[in-house]
Amino acid sequence: MFKIAKTTTAAPLMPGSLDVSNHDPDLLAQFSISETWVGDFSTGIIRLREWSTMLHGLPARECGLLSLMRCYDPKDHDHILDLFEQAATLSSSFCFSTTIMMPNGFRQPLFCMGESNGHDNASHGSLLGVFVFPRFKTNTGSEFARRQ
Repeated sequence: MFKIAKTTTAAPLMPGSLDVSNHDPDLLAQFSISETWVGDFSTGIIRLREWSTMLHGLPARECGLLSLMRCYDPKDHDHILDLFEQAATLSSSFCFSTTIMMPNGFRQPLFCMGESNGHDNASHGSLLGVFVFPRFKTNTGSEFARRQ
């Protein structure tokens, strides 16, 4: 799934429109791990949280897009790059799903939803998004994305 939707005057994006404070964290945590992330177009830096950093196999919470995508299923790279390129040129909402290919051979599904905004001011725009890592069991009974 790869989707981008440009904003219109009928449904403009508002800063903070992805307010994650109005959800049921217990129910969401039962089925997945979710974390917000932010990106800054002026620096190209994406700032992750703890679980996203770990599940992406990154050494630090700040990274660039190509470092973030390094662990994604290679067949999805072009689609995801295209989404981010479109989001960087016009305020829009986007979503994608892919699989993180872990070094131990496990595959962790990933869903991402986000929005870009601020293209019209001096801040040069930004991204706000949410990663959702579903909790699935492997055939051997070990669990992906286990909360400790």
